[in-house]
Amino acid sequence: MQPFIYERADTAQQAIRATTARADTQRDTQFIAGGTMLLDLMKLGSMQPGLLIDINDLKQNYGKIEATPGELRLGALVRMSEAESHPAIIRDYPVIAQTLQLAASAQIRNMASLGGNVLQRTRCEYYRDPSWSACNKRVPGSGCAALGGVNRKHAVLGVSDHCISSYRGDFAQALVVLDATVHTIGPRGARAIPFEKLHTSAAKPSVETILEYGELITGYRIPAAPWTKRSVYIKVRDRQSYEYGLATAAVAMDLHQSKILAVRIALGAVAYKPWRALEAEEILTGKTLDEALATQAAEAAFAHATPHEHNAYKVDLGKRTLVRAVMAAAAMEV
Repeated sequence: MQPFIYERADTAQQAIRATTARADTQRDTQFIAGGTMLLDLMKLGSMQPGLLIDINDLKQNYGKIEATPGELRLGALVRMSEAESHPAIIRDYPVIAQTLQLAASAQIRNMASLGGNVLQRTRCEYYRDPSWSACNKRVPGSGCAALGGVNRKHAVLGVSDHCISSYRGDFAQALVVLDATVHTIGPRGARAIPFEKLHTSAAKPSVETILEYGELITGYRIPAAPWTKRSVYIKVRDRQSYEYGLATAAVAMDLHQSKILAVRIALGAVAYKPWRALEAEEILTGKTLDEALATQAAEAAFAHATPHEHNAYKVDLGKRTLVRAVMAAAAMEV
C-alpha cells in the first residue's frame, strides 16, 4: 500500500474543503466511511489516493432512516445492516431490504455505508490487479485486457470497445426501480440527481459517475408509489453465501388482477452500470401477465447484448433471471 495522508472531518463543508486544501498529496483524494472496498483496492494497488478524508463523524446528520407515508429517506452514512432490518423498509420497500441482505457478509454489512455502496468499483480482475497494464479504468487509453482475456463475469449490456466490466453492486438496482433521487453536496453547493443518471457509460471508463471532484453523497429520497410494496430482487450467483451475482434483476410492479399498470426493471451483474430495462417495461405495461409475456420482455431486454468468449451464457441466464423476478413480483401478497 502506498503512503497516504489521513484526516477526519467534522462537517460536510470541512470534508469538501479538504479535497482541495492539500496540494502535497499529488494524487486523488477519497472520502472514507466503512472503507470495505476502498481499503481492499488500496492494498492491491488498484487505487492510490494521496488523502483519505474520514466522514464518519457526519453520521449525526447523514446517518438517519426516515420513513413517512409519502417517502423514505436514507442517509448516506446509514450502514447496510441498519437498513436491511428496518421494519418500514422490509414492509414497504422490500426490494431494498433484499438487495442489502443478499450482499456481502454480515460483518461487511455492519461496516459498509449506503453512500459508499453505490460507488463501489468493478470486480474485474484486470482492474484489480495492477500487473495488467491494459485497463482503461486505471490508465485511460491503455486498452481493455478483458476483451481478449478471461471474461466470464463481465458485462453483456452497455459495453464498449473501451471496457466490458460489469457493475456488481445490488443496492443500486433497488434505487433504480424505486425512482430514487440521490442528494449530494459539493464545492458548488447541494444538488439532487435522479439515481438512474448517476453512473456514466462505458465510453470513458475512468469516469464512472457524474459526481464532481469533492462532491459528497449525503443521502437518498425514495418516493412512495403504487409499485414500492410489490418489489423483489432475484440474485443468481456461483454460490449462495458471500458472492457477487452473475445475473440479478430488481422489479417493482403495480398490478391489478393480473394486469400490469406500471413496472420498473433494473438488471445487475450483466451490465456495465445499473441497468434500466426500458424495452422490457414497455412490453409488460398495460398487459395481462403470464410467463410467455415475461419471456417476451426478457428477450427484448437482451436484444442488444454484446457477449464475448466466456460470458455468452449471461444472455440466457439474464433472461431467465428477469422472468423469475417478474413472476415473483406478481406473486407477492401486498
